Amino acid sequence: MPDITHPWTRFALIVVIALAVAGVLRRVMHALLRRFAVHHPMGASIIMRANAPIEAMLPLAMLLLAFRAAPDEPARLVGGLEHLVGVSFILACTWFAVRCVGALEAAVARFNPIDLEDNLRARRLQTQVRVLGRTAMVLIVLLGIAVVLMTFPGVRQFGASLLASAGLAGLAVGLAAKPVLGNLIAGMQIALTQPIRIDDVVIVEGEWGRVEEITSTYVVVAIWDERRMIVPLQYFIEHPFQNWTRTSSQILGSVLLWFDYGMPLEPLREELERLCRAAPEWDGRVMGLQVVDSDEKAMQVRALVSSSDSGKSFDLRCKVREGLIAFVRREFPGYLPRLRADVPIQERKAGQAMSPS
Repeated sequence: MPDITHPWTRFALIVVIALAVAGVLRRVMHALLRRFAVHHPMGASIIMRANAPIEAMLPLAMLLLAFRAAPDEPARLVGGLEHLVGVSFILACTWFAVRCVGALEAAVARFNPIDLEDNLRARRLQTQVRVLGRTAMVLIVLLGIAVVLMTFPGVRQFGASLLASAGLAGLAVGLAAKPVLGNLIAGMQIALTQPIRIDDVVIVEGEWGRVEEITSTYVVVAIWDERRMIVPLQYFIEHPFQNWTRTSSQILGSVLLWFDYGMPLEPLREELERLCRAAPEWDGRVMGLQVVDSDEKAMQVRALVSSSDSGKSFDLRCKVREGLIAFVRREFPGYLPRLRADVPIQERKAGQAMSPS
């Protein structure tokens, strides 16, 4: 029969009781969270992702409380075990915070899908939550690592002496960390001011693409030919770029064609109207045909049409261009662009005389 008055026996019983209490608290918490999740779908997704770190946090917290009753001898062993449990608890709390942020990000993406026609609000929310979430995750991990290191006296003293005596080293570290800090600050700016959002259509470095992903340090732009351009976050703060869906996805598209001066414009306008009304890509807002330029050879005609987004605009422009060229070739083949030249009568007769008959 073990002696219950022995310090280690008493400590072992306290540990068993602490773990049993942790198990009871876990069951009670799961019951309460399940009831909460029934009426709050977004909360349910957060609870599901945060379940694993909660499973680790509760017993570790109870063990920390149990170590208050640990025997004083051997002090090194007890102190080492308590320190190990404390570090594990800090890491579990860091894990819990990161999973909660990730769950919130996933919940916002789930309840605000961007695969809709009018998705401006959803893209705004997803961009804010994703950028702020990734930044928060980085800060949480850095904070967790810093707290763990501060629990080691040797590391804490080393850090204090380094801050007190190594000014040049601190400056070097600051310069080395400048790109990372710059991208973190740029991420905060993008999340708050939103010059770009998820699924925005942008022109970057002359390339047309969609914003596919925004991380804490870079942006992934999906190019139209399935390439991926990786752009640092700071680029969108420091350089100009085009955003075709900043306030709306609606866009105007133009088709430029050259025709002879004799080409009548009314038939072209009627054919343009017929092509637009037959095309599902046209949204019915804008349709017009004008002469916008001319030179000594021909006149330039511009057909202006509107679409609900840039992808449809590209398809509509191709249809209009093909349709107008086919119409002119079929109905007015003599008015396609041509090269004119005046040949004097004397040169023409001389050429005829030299040609063999």
